Amino acid sequence: QVQLLESGGGSVQVGGSLRLSCSAFGDTISGYCMAWFRQAPGKEREGVARISGSGLSTAYGDSVSGRVTISRDDTQSMLYLQMNSLKPEDTAMYYCARLRACALVTEYVSDWGQGTQVTISS
Repeated sequence: QVQLLESGGGSVQVGGSLRLSCSAFGDTISGYCMAWFRQAPGKEREGVARISGSGLSTAYGDSVSGRVTISRDDTQSMLYLQMNSLKPEDTAMYYCARLRACALVTEYVSDWGQGTQVTISS
């Protein structure tokens, strides 16, 4: 089982940027499809972005498409999420996840991180 530790969350103003990081321990993420999800208070957890095991294929949720970029560095066992043009509706807890199948749905998550809070203020 892999342990995933997110970092990089915080409070920023509308229009700002954040880069989230996810460190993996205990097992490899190499070859695995990885993803970011988020959950706002009172809402269901939703997929933000996923990246294939090779890093060659990415997919994004409709609400963030064009504003975020997912990337990975398997040599460092790291996953990243660059978020730009942030909006108040991006406020949520953001979770790193290792997937057992490469689709941006919670049912395919095999391992979750603890989450990092992102708050966007106007």
